Amino acid sequence: MERVPVLKIGGILLVSIQIDMEDQVALQLQEDLADKIVATGCHGVIIDISALDIVDSFVGRTLATIASVSKVLDADTVVVGMRPAVAITLVELGLSLPGIRTALNVELGMALLARERVTIDLDDLDDDEPVVTNP
Repeated sequence: MERVPVLKIGGILLVSIQIDMEDQVALQLQEDLADKIVATGCHGVIIDISALDIVDSFVGRTLATIASVSKVLDADTVVVGMRPAVAITLVELGLSLPGIRTALNVELGMALLARERVTIDLDDLDDDEPVVTNP
């Protein structure tokens, strides 16, 4: 069985799906990603699906599950590179992909995760703690 590689770039895990997403491959990716998040402590996951022509209901649900598992493990998920036909199919199947944000490409996905992390870090500050914006 083929596996989808998971690459670590700073605090983000990058998954670029370049093979057909059969059910077993999708399930293995879900497990591999959860293990990698725990092992690395990464705070973000980017899943690049630009090479996928078709996403069936099982793969769509698996993407939603990956996002949910990632969130429980303190990592946010962004799906990038979604083709219009894939988006239309997901909507027609009634899959809203809760917990998953989207971006047009990997660069925009990384920027989205970086902005979100800064917002979260600022929210964690005590109200009495001064914020230094330009040291």
